[in-house]
Amino acid sequence: MSQQPDWNVLVSTCPSRTSLARVANKWTAMIVVVLGRGRLRFGDLRTAVEGISGKVLTETLRDLERDGLVERHVYAEMPPRVEYELTALGCTLHEPLLALSRWAEQHIAKVLAARETYDARR
Repeated sequence: MSQQPDWNVLVSTCPSRTSLARVANKWTAMIVVVLGRGRLRFGDLRTAVEGISGKVLTETLRDLERDGLVERHVYAEMPPRVEYELTALGCTLHEPLLALSRWAEQHIAKVLAARETYDARR
């Protein structure tokens, strides 16, 4: 029976670092939060995540699909229709990222005040 290795993101050679880096990306977090609401088309995702370019959205969705977090559904219609949704694995990431986004919203006033205090001392 093979034993699973002890993954440790603090070790430079650990492959889990790439997953952490992907999850820590701001666009990934926002896309996962939005897709937690349900299946969406590319244009709807781009509208929901203000400020993301089409190129960055495409690259991020491909990375998430490669990592097994997002599934791409292509419909044989004219014009072709493509939709994206979280996989079961992606759904396990939704709640933690939603909690982080809520934390950011709830504490931004304190963060901005801390920045202002810090900058005033410099």
